[in-house]
Amino acid sequence: IAGLVAGLAATAAKSCIEAMFPPRVHGEPDPPEVLAEKVAGHALDRKTKTHAGEAIHWAFGAAAGAAYGALAEYYPAATDKEGAAFGLALMTLTQETALPAMGLSEDVEDQTARERTSEATSHLVYGLVAERVRSFVRGLI
Repeated sequence: IAGLVAGLAATAAKSCIEAMFPPRVHGEPDPPEVLAEKVAGHALDRKTKTHAGEAIHWAFGAAAGAAYGALAEYYPAATDKEGAAFGLALMTLTQETALPAMGLSEDVEDQTARERTSEATSHLVYGLVAERVRSFVRGLI
């Protein structure tokens, strides 16, 4: 439960960072929206694609937080650096590895410096917020 709550709070923080410092500013598609169209099997209208992309973004953030919470229970070293290590590991696994492999984003070498910097910043914040909230909620349980 603590990890799930942490994942939602961290996703909110990550979304705020991305609103201030968007990773894609030249019309590049957002990976969750690309995934939504792949799942649907056809192009989606703008509104549907935006809503589906947001749902995927939040569901993934919550799931990642839940996984982090479980990992922290059994492997406390996962919380090193106040969650920063987790945030950066998540970025490496997703933004730099899984998303390009699935055709949801450009290969890391082809991503703009802004995209890489924004993603690193927002994932770092995600990890820090996830750990702060997880440890707080865990203390209440």
